[in-house]
This record gives sequence, structure tokens and C-alpha cells, in this order.
Amino acid sequence: MLTDDLKQLVLRHARLDGDADSIGADTDLYARGLTSLACVNLMLALEDRYDVEFSDALLKRETFTSIASIARALDALRGN
Repeated sequence: MLTDDLKQLVLRHARLDGDADSIGADTDLYARGLTSLACVNLMLALEDRYDVEFSDALLKRETFTSIASIARALDALRGN
């Protein structure tokens, strides 16, 4: 499932506060400690994992606010 895979990538690359069980699809990742540098690391990991490139239009805070928003962006990039 995409959200489970995304959760693992977020946990591995975003350096968030808290544990995996406390992060849901709509959890505000910035409130959990996502920084701009960690967001770039996460974006690069997402591009590598899903073979996509985030367009300039998607390079905004809202895209990476939650696992759900990341999933929506990936769906758009993959034409789903």
C-alpha cells in the first residue's frame, strides 16, 4: 500500500519526532519536526523510489505537509 511505503520513507528520511505508530496519513509532518533540509532529503528519496521528478509547482510546503498530501502529489506525477 502506498501510504505504508510512504510512511517508511518519511520515517527514514524526515528525521521526525515521535514513533511510527503516532504518525498517521494526515499527521502534520512539519509540526512533528520536518525541516526544509529534511524535506529536500525526503523529496530526493521519493524521486528515487518512485522514478518521478517533482515539478516546480509541487515544490511547496503543502505538498509535504502529510503522508496523504505526498500521496496525492505522487498520484498526480504518475498520472493516476
